[in-house]
Amino acid sequence: MGGKDVVDRISVQPTRLPTAISTMSSKTEKIRLVGAGLNGPLLAILLRQRGFSVELYERRPDMRRVHMSAGRSINLALSTRGIYALHQAGLWRRMLSIIISMRGRMMHPVEGELTFQPYGKDETEVINSISRAELNIALLNAAEEQGAKVYFNQRCVGCDLRSGSLRIRKEETGEEITLDPAIVIGCDGSASALRTEMLRLNRFNFSQQYLDYGYKELTIPAGMNGTHLMERHALHIWPRGNYMLIALPNMDGTFACILFLPFEGANSFASLISQESIVSFFETNFPDVVPLMPNLLENYFANPTGSMVTIKCSPWHVEGQILLLGDSAHAIVPFFGQGINCGFEDCSVLVDLLDHHGADWSRIFAGFENERKINADAIADMAIENFIEMRDKVADARFLFRKKVELALEAKYPNVFVPKYAMVTFHRVPYSVALTRGLIQDGILAELCDSVHKIDDLDWSKADELIHRDLTPLELQP
Repeated sequence: MGGKDVVDRISVQPTRLPTAISTMSSKTEKIRLVGAGLNGPLLAILLRQRGFSVELYERRPDMRRVHMSAGRSINLALSTRGIYALHQAGLWRRMLSIIISMRGRMMHPVEGELTFQPYGKDETEVINSISRAELNIALLNAAEEQGAKVYFNQRCVGCDLRSGSLRIRKEETGEEITLDPAIVIGCDGSASALRTEMLRLNRFNFSQQYLDYGYKELTIPAGMNGTHLMERHALHIWPRGNYMLIALPNMDGTFACILFLPFEGANSFASLISQESIVSFFETNFPDVVPLMPNLLENYFANPTGSMVTIKCSPWHVEGQILLLGDSAHAIVPFFGQGINCGFEDCSVLVDLLDHHGADWSRIFAGFENERKINADAIADMAIENFIEMRDKVADARFLFRKKVELALEAKYPNVFVPKYAMVTFHRVPYSVALTRGLIQDGILAELCDSVHKIDDLDWSKADELIHRDLTPLELQP
């Protein structure tokens, strides 16, 4: 079964999507979005469909016309939450031509055979690899088709938080202008200019926590006639305890690879500074990938070393005038593949509130933060936890046994025992609920698995007792 067959099966599942309120079509209120990355264009589309005048301001050039340098474009893992938002915008079918389904993790040991770990209970539970650039271009095109105005090379350098009047610098000329007041939503990422302005507020809470690890983008080129040189429908992982390499497939036959290493110490970016040290490190730790990377050294030295940060802040809004959304409000590290999905879910929640309340922005913004803050904090914590899992545990026999038991319990107790990864990735269970239930289920697994080594030896009567004592059925949304 091909990848497109799988995503087609997923995409035709019935969904309960809110219908845009037709009375909003007469709205002339202007909404300005700062940032035209991923969340900005998607939100622009959803707002235009509800009749609002929308402008996007982006500090970078138009990526459709100017070549953007590589090195900070980790492929994205699109899953249920993001797909739902694209359905809302009427864009999901358009995306099928630029995604590749990944059915599980392909594990690459230093020596020995490859092993495959499915993500879900069957082949409908997949995640989808998509190029950040291709997705961004598709969203920009769709936003302009819907009538949103996008202004490039226009950097936000300040904002009157009470009126929503933006100060913009035109990057090509250096000219600064002040725009008339409007509703302003910050979609400008972890280095948000709007959030920086909000730091001036009394009692504005802000924290950022950088990992001691960085990342560097590398590439496995395509084979003859654009073929993939490794399994196409998998996320490839080379787990090595304190560091790892991953690879996600691209439509053109290449793989986008990301090396995660500590910044300092042995086997770190600080220690890999010469050609000899880099080649030796890869030949020792990733021997099967070396023949697939003829441009390893060129990629390594050309691409920057990125950092990864978790950002938490509050409040996310100023009365009914300014709102932070996506990474500008809650940046997370990439190890649960939820950055794009969490941001797109922000867009879904915001327009659902708009549909429910009308353009009562004070009520909408307060409700948005009330609903999303607890969930954004939860996925931020789970993303760091999943980094440890991917790096340290995925090659551990006891960990793999527990994963098998999870799937067996899910099969026997559907909608009651749902693995945490499935709640996050294949359902729209609130992240905070997934975190809480995940901890409970970890306790159940510990009691059931610690003294057995085969599923046939599980004490199913004890499992029944624990599950009915500690868990209640979930209402799983499609």
